[in-house]
Amino acid sequence: MSNKTIDSELLVRMLMGGAACLVEHKEELNALNVFPVADGDTGTNMLCTMEGGLSEIKKSEPKNVGATSGLFARGVLLGARGNSGVILSQIFAGINEGLEQYDTVGAKELAAAYRKGIERSYAAVQNPTEGTILTVFRESTEYAADNISEDSTVEDFFRFHIEKARRSLEATKELLPVLAEADVVDSGAAGYLSIAEGMYRALGGEDIAYEVSHSEQKGAVNIDLFTRDSVLEFGYCTEFLLRLTTAKVDPDSFDINTVTELLAELGGESVVAYKQDDIVKVHVHTFNPGEILLRMQAFGEFLTVKVENMSLGHSEEHAPKLKNNKKFSVVAVASGDGISALFGQMGADRIVSGGQTANPSIEEFIEAFDECDTENIIVLPNNKNIILAARAAADAYDRAKVYVVGTKNLMQGYGALSVISPVIKDMDALVASAERAAESVIDGEVTKAVRDATVEGREIKKGEYIAISEGKIAAVANDAEAALTEMLENVDTDLCEIITLFVGKEVSADRRAELVEELKEKYDECEIVVYEGGQDIYDYLVALE
Repeated sequence: MSNKTIDSELLVRMLMGGAACLVEHKEELNALNVFPVADGDTGTNMLCTMEGGLSEIKKSEPKNVGATSGLFARGVLLGARGNSGVILSQIFAGINEGLEQYDTVGAKELAAAYRKGIERSYAAVQNPTEGTILTVFRESTEYAADNISEDSTVEDFFRFHIEKARRSLEATKELLPVLAEADVVDSGAAGYLSIAEGMYRALGGEDIAYEVSHSEQKGAVNIDLFTRDSVLEFGYCTEFLLRLTTAKVDPDSFDINTVTELLAELGGESVVAYKQDDIVKVHVHTFNPGEILLRMQAFGEFLTVKVENMSLGHSEEHAPKLKNNKKFSVVAVASGDGISALFGQMGADRIVSGGQTANPSIEEFIEAFDECDTENIIVLPNNKNIILAARAAADAYDRAKVYVVGTKNLMQGYGALSVISPVIKDMDALVASAERAAESVIDGEVTKAVRDATVEGREIKKGEYIAISEGKIAAVANDAEAALTEMLENVDTDLCEIITLFVGKEVSADRRAELVEELKEKYDECEIVVYEGGQDIYDYLVALE
């Protein structure tokens, strides 16, 4: 099959082919870690990001390539998870800039659009690192663009693009020595190659066995929770997508504050409202959904509407929240019931569930920001793979000033939270203090190796326990407790006053008690603080202050 141009229908098939190929390779992408531990999530993040875009297309029936590309770009932005997902969303945002004016496109138009993807993705990263998805996408795009002519087909463009991407992916080991030592390629770059190959296969007519699984549905509803004798107590969770129409408003200049002010006037609670191009998405809790829908129709027409009685299993989650009169709110990412509860007690107003293997999306951050309802918001991503998504959400949010503290792990988040005080009114000084506190924490984490590997010159066997501190292998031992104690012996604890231990969900009470007793004897001048963190993957997390 040879295609001089592609239309909307074929573009959708190609994007679905890219997602289908990610499904095939998701687990091997997740396993492409430098450290041989079970915390890889690149494949999962990129698939969730792609599904965000495909879900957006599924809600509509785009008639041309430009409309399809625009819907997809919007969806991947809101659904982007992890660094790889955010960069991927920016690649497609750039591609959309080059495609939005076309009904159909050929190889030359694709090449120009993909070059836009290079510009957008590099601009999105503060310090672009070569040897990553950025390099592979840039080199393969430039190679394909330089090798096509006016007579080239779309297949020609993708064939050249993929040929170079494969070579460029292997070369990531040469650009990043840490990849060469671990004998792995960059996972984000490998994920992008899977997407490109899947798109090419679909372009060639291969059957695509793929269904969009990303959905806004909450699951089965138990209607018996609201009977004929019940009284409406919690109201309705109301969500809709509204297309702004030129017959009613100017979509380009329409101010989203018009929506939020109207929702407030109508008594709406827990409002989440944002605008992307000519689409407005709203989530609101109300006792009068009909009135809200009627008033909103003054701005455009509905694409989707969902109204749920919150008594049907949603009462606790969706109970209306009081307005927040604080100077600022804190949004923290956390995993593990114990850690989440602790962060809440320390002052985090909203906990965004996530961490290793479960990175939150940009949309989840935006929803958390709206729930804060304060003029300033401090965000603690608490994972190096979440910082980019948090910053992208902050950049997209205009209802408050959002400060992202670059906490790379839960221990740094713990340190930052310990100095964030409502007494301090100077936001810049407060954020700077949190940054310093996070950086001053000596962090450690202990987990089990899931494969044989050589990292930083150390031989690691599957099943051994690894202690990682400051991003480096600090110890390898046969059990978690031995790895932790060896790590502490190898770091400077002379000036340490507090050792805080977060115990994972798989650690028994006996193991924990024995370890704590040993630490108290060995570090008798330090205060030993122990929390039941409940985190997965890591038996122990430790913060030294």
